[in-house]
Amino acid sequence: MSDDSGRGRVRVEEGQKRVRALLGGEVVADTRRPSLVWEVPYYPTYYFPVADVTDGVLVASETTSHSPSRGDAQHFDVRVGERVALDAALRYPASPIDELRGLVRLEWAAMDLWLEEDEEVFVHPRSPYTRIDVLASSRRVRVEIDGVVVAESDRPHILFETGLPPRYYLPITDVALERLRPSSTETHCPYKGTARYWSIDLGDRVVDDALWTYKTPLAESQKIAGLVAFYNERVDLFVDGELAARPRTVFSRTSPR
Repeated sequence: MSDDSGRGRVRVEEGQKRVRALLGGEVVADTRRPSLVWEVPYYPTYYFPVADVTDGVLVASETTSHSPSRGDAQHFDVRVGERVALDAALRYPASPIDELRGLVRLEWAAMDLWLEEDEEVFVHPRSPYTRIDVLASSRRVRVEIDGVVVAESDRPHILFETGLPPRYYLPITDVALERLRPSSTETHCPYKGTARYWSIDLGDRVVDDALWTYKTPLAESQKIAGLVAFYNERVDLFVDGELAARPRTVFSRTSPR
């Protein structure tokens, strides 16, 4: 459903997966009827029916908060044995969104482990509306930064991900290796895994975190293992000799995500 009051929009849908959250080796919540709640447009979060949260783990906190769309929240600490996650759960018992009133939201980062069925899931729940396809291609790809050619390849793998522009993953040997500088930056994706970054040395300046690689991607993205990609939003990308328009996305800013 949507909240159309002008105070924000929230969509709530019933999920089909068994979902568990663990803390200190103990199950905090275990449900076969999770709710997927889009608090932001980009991805959902999980809410659990109160009955599917382990008895006694929620301890009322003095903290309260207010959401323009969801209403007033009661906060709880999550206590499992000696482990306490402060303000790691909340409820909206009088929410204007009916579906939220009997649910508990657990803070994703406060839990030690999240499982969808029997597989660990990272970063945030996977959206049922996001799909990833990785296709081998013979398109000719050239990447330039400030007029400097930093990569050229005719053997890309193109990753198509719902809601994002195609990403052209190239063999690292098709990048100007002498310009690569290691970066300590890492980002995480629930569909692809952990990305590690490289910077590009243009001589007069260094472009931080200009490209990334997934050395050990998750199963659905195995075809991009060891390949590298640039943000289309921040470079001049030529495909079959034609300059591609720079898309406007959440990645258009200068820091990786």
